[in-house]
Amino acid sequence: MLRNRVKELRARFSLTQTDLANRIGVTRQTIGLIEKGDYAPSITLAIKMAKTFDTAIDEVFWLEGDEE
Repeated sequence: MLRNRVKELRARFSLTQTDLANRIGVTRQTIGLIEKGDYAPSITLAIKMAKTFDTAIDEVFWLEGDEE
């Protein structure tokens, strides 16, 4: 299962789900599904999120069992 820190990073950058969605070109609902782990983003979307948070993809997403 793909795990993520999107909600934590979004809060750190003071972004709402709508703000983040607008920056990366998806809907607010998509961000909600990603945060809950109900939707695995494409690699393109993952890269856009990592760039928004000015970090590496593996700081945002990782596989369960590969915790840092």
